[in-house]
Amino acid sequence: MDNDKARAEKVLLWMQALYAVEREAREKKLSAEDRYLLRQQKARPIMDLLGEWLVEEHSKVLPKSAIGKAVNYLVARYNKIYLYLEDGRLEIDNNPVENAIRPVALGRKNYLFAGSHAGAQRAAMVYSLLGSCKLQGINANEYLQDVLQRLPDQPINQLKELLPPFWKKTDASALPEM
Repeated sequence: MDNDKARAEKVLLWMQALYAVEREAREKKLSAEDRYLLRQQKARPIMDLLGEWLVEEHSKVLPKSAIGKAVNYLVARYNKIYLYLEDGRLEIDNNPVENAIRPVALGRKNYLFAGSHAGAQRAAMVYSLLGSCKLQGINANEYLQDVLQRLPDQPINQLKELLPPFWKKTDASALPEM
């Protein structure tokens, strides 16, 4: 923005419009096919304008200036970015993946202090279990309370029932008091 406000604002407005299309698709809870159709109608024209603009402006900016570096970066990736328009299952960016792996990245340093290799393995199992709860839409606290109460009396050949994909919460009134 500080280097070339007019060019930067133009591209940022197009980017905001592209993200508005994605927000609309999320809010309407569109299927992949419907999201594809929405993108064809609303996002493709914006991406085409952006592509035409890049062709025109690429040679007009100084390559080592801040706007020149930004334009060169986008030119080098434009065709790859454009691909998200072709499949409604694809995201416009990698934010969902970044958010999913953030806990692992943040915990990486903590794993050094697990105490031992076995301690690190146990921590990894707990993280996996809690991650499975999250994927299943299960409240991890409720899950752990229920499973830890049931575990001592659970037949070994029925342990699978306590795993997050198969877990069914028991009625709290049916559980013995501790």
